[in-house]
Amino acid sequence: MKLLVVGATGTLGRQIVRRALDEGHEVSCLVRSFQRGAFLREWGARLFRGDLCKPESLPPALEDIDAVIDAATARPSDSAMEVDWEGKVNLIQAAKAAGIKRYVFFSILGSENYPHVPLMEIKHCTEQYLQESGVPYTILKPCGFLQGLIGQYAIPILEKQAVWVMGEAAPIAYMNTQDIARFAIASLSIPETENRAFPLAGTRAWGAYEIVRLCERLSGQESKVSRMPVGLLRVVRKASAFFQWGWNFSDRLAFTEVIVGTEPITAPMDEIYRTFHIDENEVTTLEEYLGEYFSRIMKKLKELNYDREKASKKKLPF
Repeated sequence: MKLLVVGATGTLGRQIVRRALDEGHEVSCLVRSFQRGAFLREWGARLFRGDLCKPESLPPALEDIDAVIDAATARPSDSAMEVDWEGKVNLIQAAKAAGIKRYVFFSILGSENYPHVPLMEIKHCTEQYLQESGVPYTILKPCGFLQGLIGQYAIPILEKQAVWVMGEAAPIAYMNTQDIARFAIASLSIPETENRAFPLAGTRAWGAYEIVRLCERLSGQESKVSRMPVGLLRVVRKASAFFQWGWNFSDRLAFTEVIVGTEPITAPMDEIYRTFHIDENEVTTLEEYLGEYFSRIMKKLKELNYDREKASKKKLPF
């Protein structure tokens, strides 16, 4: 199948490209910078320069394409309204004009429940627009990525820095982006996934302090946990909304409202595993993911310490 992956240089997008190529698909990628996407070309993908906010740049990338996998999202420096709404409308319209046979869109689990949170509202509106567009679609709604936990928990603990934990945060069923990519590629060949939306949740929901304790055990180091009150985040959000330069920042802070509470952010997956013909036992657990990360990092640190000790023992040539 000939695929166009949008957002291919991102955390999820690159895993989709890798999986698609490994399964023998012919992959094209829409990128804003050939330099930034050079590694995709080295993998065997074809690159098209384009921008969701420039609709005239989209048709050439969609020529002779069977399916679009849309993993794009606004960067912190971008406007979510321009990229995640106006840009996606441009892409869906271009896909319809090109006769695309399947459009796989990544939303967020529970987006319909948070109309006051800008990104969630945009995702939900995009879902509705896609469903009404006439383009055959599959909507996948993950809770969160395991990859994001490295910078949030693992690295601060290894560097003996503070780990910031938001008080009253709900447990989240994070999933490996490699597994999410597997669901996305599988959906293309399964008729039952057409014109349907599916939640994607990891094997279990994890709270912040549970993740901290797991990182401590795997690294053999103690953490320094700093608690961020939810009330303070709300005050900062309201203050930043008064200034134009703070609008994007305020919108992102609003997302903290999604994870406030004690109700786990997860979804039942038994039927979804059956529909996608994926074995639950093959899905990466948080313990496995962080265990592999810390194993590689601790091994590397030991090698670096050994090299330093060896160098310090060398005799001076005078």
